[in-house]
Amino acid sequence: MRRKMLLFLIMGVFGTWYQYTPIPENTEQPWALMCMEESLKALTNLLLLIELLGISHFMTSINFLMRFLDIPPTSDENVTVVDTTFHNISVRVYLPKQKTKTLRRGVFFIHGGGFSLGNSAYYGYDLLSRRTAHRLDAVVISTNYRLAPKHHFPAHVEDVYKTLRWFLRQAVLQKYAVDPKRIGVSGDSAGGNLAAAVVQQLQHDQDVKIKVKVQALIYPGLQALDFDSPSYRENANCPILSRWLLLRFCSEYFTTDRSLEKAMLTNKHIPVHAAHLLQFVNWSSLLPERFRKGHIYKKPTFGSSALANKYPGFLDVRASPLLANDTQLRGLPKTYVLTCEHDVLRDDGLMYITRLRNVGVLVTHDHIEDGFHGLISIGLKVGARMQDHYIKWLSENL
Repeated sequence: MRRKMLLFLIMGVFGTWYQYTPIPENTEQPWALMCMEESLKALTNLLLLIELLGISHFMTSINFLMRFLDIPPTSDENVTVVDTTFHNISVRVYLPKQKTKTLRRGVFFIHGGGFSLGNSAYYGYDLLSRRTAHRLDAVVISTNYRLAPKHHFPAHVEDVYKTLRWFLRQAVLQKYAVDPKRIGVSGDSAGGNLAAAVVQQLQHDQDVKIKVKVQALIYPGLQALDFDSPSYRENANCPILSRWLLLRFCSEYFTTDRSLEKAMLTNKHIPVHAAHLLQFVNWSSLLPERFRKGHIYKKPTFGSSALANKYPGFLDVRASPLLANDTQLRGLPKTYVLTCEHDVLRDDGLMYITRLRNVGVLVTHDHIEDGFHGLISIGLKVGARMQDHYIKWLSENL
């Protein structure tokens, strides 16, 4: 009996150690974040086992469970909420109920989820869009798009661009009483990637006469070339989004072939013929000194061209907006970027800020020192502060 109790105790201690993720000292509500992280880690391990047994793809399982967090289009005393379609793609529209004699601002929002998860009905995104519409007295269009693993690049960016172009039609803007001179595009995480990509594309689309006034990028992932920047090193095992999970999301964007993920894990997926693109993501010259301190730049090891030939998307500027040259970046609208200290994607946002400012784009940067990836759509205090920063900037600049 004593041996069984001792064995149970040892297994419990080992299990606790295996699950435990250290939380930085400056974290607000550390126990809430820790409970969330350990629950997510346990669920991840279970779903990986289910995938290993051949029962269900990892991303498909997560998406199935996330559907239970979706809410129907529910209007309240401040905002009317309706689901509709733009160019055969589903969107959720938030219309302020407050009467006005002038045209309203418009916010085109793109949800995150690693290109594989989420939708506009997810409770966290619904709440963010609802608050944005009410506090800005703005019409918010929260768009959906096709997801991996069923669909791969460029399906996501094509869907978002189609819905954005549809929204920018004069007839649609008139229908929702939106001022064509006060329209912004925003998104978080993968949605931030898509926001940056479609705004770049829109800027040079001669067929679209109405352009956006601002873009707001919330902890965006903006490149798929170098996964060894300081933020990847420092936050490889941080809560919510680990380096491993980010690379699983990133590789799934392009293919279900796990060989690309394995190459990305060792930073050996870039072919030698793409060497010239590394200048656009060279963190040793693009990151502010405080974020480079203590780190030595190591150029990615060139790998076989076979992967790039099979899945060229990760070298495409629409998938990696940081690959845009200076001419493509010049003339982009006023930009807001929110980054979090404890986030593997932190440096992507920082590098984009440097590159935009170098070509004269006006950029406002909010860096959340105690922030973690994904929290703007999760009900913690730091997430509420992120929402306040984001909506305040839109209020002052849109």
